[in-house]
Amino acid sequence: MRIASRFHLTCVLLLFAVLQFGLAKKSGDVTELQIGVKYKPKTCEVQAHKGDSVKVHYRGKLTDGTVFDSSFDRGIPFEFKLGSGQSFRTYYSLIFSLFPSGWDQGLLGMCLGEKRKLRIPPKLGYGEQGAPPTIPGGATLIFDTELVAVNGKTLNDGKPDDREL
Repeated sequence: MRIASRFHLTCVLLLFAVLQFGLAKKSGDVTELQIGVKYKPKTCEVQAHKGDSVKVHYRGKLTDGTVFDSSFDRGIPFEFKLGSGQSFRTYYSLIFSLFPSGWDQGLLGMCLGEKRKLRIPPKLGYGEQGAPPTIPGGATLIFDTELVAVNGKTLNDGKPDDREL
C-alpha cells in the first residue's frame, strides 16, 4: 500500500509540475500594471490628473526588446487627454482597434519632467488578439515614458530630457 501511495503522489506531483511548466508565461510577462519611477523631479510643481491635456514622450517595446513605436524617434511628443481612454485610440485609430488603457492608469499622478517605465499586461493593452503584425496576441507591453507638458505648461518646449530612461 505504501508503495502504491507514493507512486500515486509522485504521479500527481509530476502532473502538476508539467501543467505549471506548460502554462508558464514568457519571461517578462505581467498580469497587473507595474509602474516604475525612473526619474522624479526634486519638486513636483505640476502633476498630471484625470482630464488634463498632457504631452508624453514614449518608447513602446515588447518584452523581447522589440521597439514597436517611439515618439522619441519622431521628436514629437504624443498629446492626449489623460484618463479619457482616448490615449492610443486617437493616434492608432486606423491601425489598432484597441488601445492600452494601462497607459491612462500608469500616467496618473505623474510630475512634469518625471520618467516612468510602465509594464502593461495584455488585459490593459491589446488583449489576446494583439495588434498584428506589430503586436502579437497576449503581449505584455513596456513603455518608457516622460511627461513633457501638462495643460500647456512645459519644462523644455516638449523636447525629451537627455537623462537616460
